[in-house]
Amino acid sequence: MTVELRRDDALGPDALDLIEQSEAELASIYPAEVRYAFSPKELTEAGVAFLVAYRNGIAVGCGGVARYDDFAELKRIFVTKAARGARIAGRIVEGLEDIAAKAGLVTVRLETGEASPEAIRLYERIGYTRRGPFADYEENGSSVFMEKRLA
Repeated sequence: MTVELRRDDALGPDALDLIEQSEAELASIYPAEVRYAFSPKELTEAGVAFLVAYRNGIAVGCGGVARYDDFAELKRIFVTKAARGARIAGRIVEGLEDIAAKAGLVTVRLETGEASPEAIRLYERIGYTRRGPFADYEENGSSVFMEKRLA
């Protein structure tokens, strides 16, 4: 299995398709008031560095990293159902952490949901620990906030 990560625009066709699949999945799990995912336009406007993962030439996952003054935040990490279990999400996160590190940031944070235990296990396995809300997030009983120090 060959997996390649490529920088992409969140408004590109492969990215849009993956984000649409992600949004449909999130909508089936979480009510709108606890979904904080940036739209493709918001990702682009915020200057989020975005990666698309390709397995044998087919787009199977994506994710972005937003850069702030003193930390980075993972955004829109998603892998298609057919490609799950192949550690593609971990590869995406690793690529995004590399982008953050090259920007001089040593802390990466994220928000995910309590009803996404597979995602939580992934993040814990690769070194993320729970923390309280950050930036503009507020505690809502559904969100899980995590972070990892890169250095």
